[in-house]
Amino acid sequence: MPRLRRSFYARPTLEVAPDLLGKVLVHRARGGLTSGIIIEVEAYVGESDPACHAAPGRTKRNAPLYGPPGFAYVYLNYGVHYLVNVVTEPKDSPAAVLIRALEPVEGLPLMRRRRMRHRTIRHRKTREPISDHALCRGPGNVTHAMGITLKDNNLDLLGDKLYIEDRGVRIEEVSWSPRIGISVATEQPWRCFASGHISVSGRT
Repeated sequence: MPRLRRSFYARPTLEVAPDLLGKVLVHRARGGLTSGIIIEVEAYVGESDPACHAAPGRTKRNAPLYGPPGFAYVYLNYGVHYLVNVVTEPKDSPAAVLIRALEPVEGLPLMRRRRMRHRTIRHRKTREPISDHALCRGPGNVTHAMGITLKDNNLDLLGDKLYIEDRGVRIEEVSWSPRIGISVATEQPWRCFASGHISVSGRT
């Protein structure tokens, strides 16, 4: 399947974000391959965006945002969840798209084991089954299910470990809303998602 080229990412973030819907995120990691159709994302654009990690300027942590487009920016959120972002726009124009939810495609048993392992660690004896459509619902669940960690930070998405493919999936209807799960710049309507999809993590 054709992988997205550098030129796909080297565009305005608000153009890249909706174009990512329907594309397939793939991760080759210890234990096997997992993949899912991207069905919900959020855009974070530049130092003028208070919700973007580039808002305070360049730091060691946010350095990938300032690098070339088409790289992964992975960080630990509130000490609990890793979140995976796609770096967009030309070098030195810090911006990214957060992957908020996937429709699982490959490696569902592996995804479920990873999610259940995380649940057991955090909630001890929680054994409730996780439905297929909930495996990658929410940005923290995406990384848990896909096995994405800080080791994947700054990986080239044109490489062989973490990448995005175009498998010809088309999202019929795309909706936009304010971003969720943040406390600043909540008025920006920079969250987009597949309308009505069961795996979308927030209000549709």
